[in-house]
Amino acid sequence: MAPDRGLWCLLSSVACDIVILPAGKAKVELKRRPAAVLVIALVAFFLVATGLIWKMERNLRRSEQDISTRDRDAVTIKILAGEPNPGFEALSAPAVFRSAAQFEGRFYLSGPTGLFVFTLDGALDHIYRVGLDLPAAPLGQLAVGTLSDSRAPELLIASAGQGVFAFDGQRFRQILPGDAESRNVTAMLLLSSGRLLLGTARRGLLVYDAGNLKSFHSTTNNIYVTAIAGSEAELWIGTIDRGVLDWRGGQVQAIDESHGLPDPRVDCLQMDGNSVFAGTPAGIAEIRDRQVAAVLARGSYAHAILADRGTLYVGGMEGGILKINTAALAQQNILRRAIAAQRESLAAAKSDVPVEQFLRVSDTLYAVTGTQLLNLDRGGDWHKVLSGDDALLADRDISALMIGSDERIWIGYFDRGIDILPRTGGKPIHIENDQVFCINRILENPRLAAIAVATANGLVLFDRDGRQKQVLTRDSGLIANHVTDVAIYGEGMVAGTPAGITFLDATGPHSMYAFQGLVNNHVYALGVRGRGLLVGTLGGISLVSDGTVRRNLTTGNSGLKANWITSVAMVGDDWLAGTYGGGIVRMDADGDIEPTEATTQGTVVNPGAMLADGRLVFAGTLDKGLLVGDSNGTRWRTITAGLPSLNVTALALDKGMLYVGTDNGLVKIAEDKL
Repeated sequence: MAPDRGLWCLLSSVACDIVILPAGKAKVELKRRPAAVLVIALVAFFLVATGLIWKMERNLRRSEQDISTRDRDAVTIKILAGEPNPGFEALSAPAVFRSAAQFEGRFYLSGPTGLFVFTLDGALDHIYRVGLDLPAAPLGQLAVGTLSDSRAPELLIASAGQGVFAFDGQRFRQILPGDAESRNVTAMLLLSSGRLLLGTARRGLLVYDAGNLKSFHSTTNNIYVTAIAGSEAELWIGTIDRGVLDWRGGQVQAIDESHGLPDPRVDCLQMDGNSVFAGTPAGIAEIRDRQVAAVLARGSYAHAILADRGTLYVGGMEGGILKINTAALAQQNILRRAIAAQRESLAAAKSDVPVEQFLRVSDTLYAVTGTQLLNLDRGGDWHKVLSGDDALLADRDISALMIGSDERIWIGYFDRGIDILPRTGGKPIHIENDQVFCINRILENPRLAAIAVATANGLVLFDRDGRQKQVLTRDSGLIANHVTDVAIYGEGMVAGTPAGITFLDATGPHSMYAFQGLVNNHVYALGVRGRGLLVGTLGGISLVSDGTVRRNLTTGNSGLKANWITSVAMVGDDWLAGTYGGGIVRMDADGDIEPTEATTQGTVVNPGAMLADGRLVFAGTLDKGLLVGDSNGTRWRTITAGLPSLNVTALALDKGMLYVGTDNGLVKIAEDKL
């Protein structure tokens, strides 16, 4: 019973007693009334005060519960049983390593394509691939330990988009936050209590404990966490743009450039006695007593560090390993600190391969590079322990695909040029130079017997055998060097750029941009039907015919759901237009636009990632996998299982075989299976 309700009951009972007194006793009771009233008043005051305090405590508890609820994320724990692959086959891409750990007598190395398991003598034992054995998300940091909701040690695996995977040697379980921004785990630290600290790209620092996930502290919210070190009592948090945060007892102190940090970005942290070493792109800060005591290896990009037995090992983004004698350094006066760091060669590793991590297992020190695991022998030399499997392709980040009339597969990369791959297999031809670098589109022009490659540095023309013939740039008449798309138009071609479009024909190059009526200069997609040209831009669609803009379509005057047009495909007499943020819409020959099942807010169709063959329509999205539509693009479904990434960046189709490029590799599948 609440105190205020008890007060009213007491007063009511006293009043009733006075009323029912016999007449003869009325005088006596009336004489005692002042004392009784005083007692009742005191009791009433006490009970009212008690009631107010009770209400305040109740409201405070409710407020605390509300705050706790707001700070807590929903989290799902589930056992993974593999993804139901509809039939995708992977074309071997380079294995890239990000982290390593030894667990149950095996080496485990994580990377964007999956989890690689090696025996201790370096033999590849198994690969757990993302998109098949694990959800499609690049894997990051590894750790080994016992979580508060587990009875035995597990291998903990951070992912960029799917939370954390815990592997007991037999099966995986997934710790999946309900909030999408909490699923991008950038750093981990397992505490002695079994609580797991999770750094994220946007939500800041989170803590997972026995099935619950919540914000670690209000002072560590909404930051990009890059590294975590320390313990329950004191935490050091590296950030991408705010330096180092030192958390103690609920209070945070930032150590940034104003305190002597060489760069606000911190890639790694390492505790060693009374010092904390913070690796940045401009050197290593030694922090003592919340002050930067010295900057070591100034000018070097310290991407990974390990303090080990009086030596600080530093791995750089540009390759190589620095070895710094911290034992000698500790004996020097802080004001006179100087360092003579010796760069050691990486035997059996390319000098430009980044060092991602150091780890010590028993008496052996290991270094994880992007392609290998190395160990340090007693003589101070590094040797290869293991490496990824031999790859067919030069890179994983696919940006363009084309299958030529000779059935060779042209594969364009975001930053590694192109591969020309025989369809029957065999070693590909790799082409990479100052012009053939960042690839946006590959197109075969049968009339010219040429392959046109749109790049960030011009339009490069090859013959069918892959010999480079010509490079067209602004000096050649293009309106801009950066070519975003290219299409066959009339007797020549048309190139899209961030400054407009350039027609290339027998009369020479001539351009069109906003001054001539284009809805926006930044062109992303081109579509051709006869003499008609559809120009998809950052600001809408322009319909061009015979060199004249006939109509401009935007969200303000049409059914477009987003102005940014990224790709187009023709289905019958209609066009399908992919957008950035509005999904896919249909446009008829008159320019009237209507939605489809794939017209959904937030759906991003990647540039150039649409095609149709009269049977099906395919569209690659930024984060939702592959969209598959019926013959006219009315009904759609989404496919994610079997893809190495949900970011589908390029498509090609030939003789019933669909090739799907992603930012994490290339797969193929028979169209009939879709």
